[in-house]
Amino acid sequence: MGGPRHEGPDQPRQAPERDSRSHRLWPGLFTVLVALQLLVLYAPSAPGRVEVTGLDKVVHASVFGLPALVATLRRWPWVLLALALHAPLSELVQHVLLPHRDGNVWDAVADLAGIVLGVAVAVVGRRLAR
Repeated sequence: MGGPRHEGPDQPRQAPERDSRSHRLWPGLFTVLVALQLLVLYAPSAPGRVEVTGLDKVVHASVFGLPALVATLRRWPWVLLALALHAPLSELVQHVLLPHRDGNVWDAVADLAGIVLGVAVAVVGRRLAR
């Protein structure tokens, strides 16, 4: 009659293929973004770098902001906490343990600003999508 329709045992309920791919895409994308972040933060500096004023801070904000964006969209709050802890810790590691790198307080500030920006973009994007 007018009630909900139940599928029989010979008709298993299947999730749409797109949902399955999307479910697998997010962790993969996040993994790539974190790998890029680690490469940027801990790899030796390239010799003869061309300095563009402010570009370093944009890179720092981006490598923290993009994972924060994904974490916010996926509702992974623990990732945001880990990113916020990693920002100053990475600068301390660079300063103390990596002879080819130097820690910089302003890089940590750019990292944290990137996290805030990533969260803001996700929240605004989610609201606009509604």
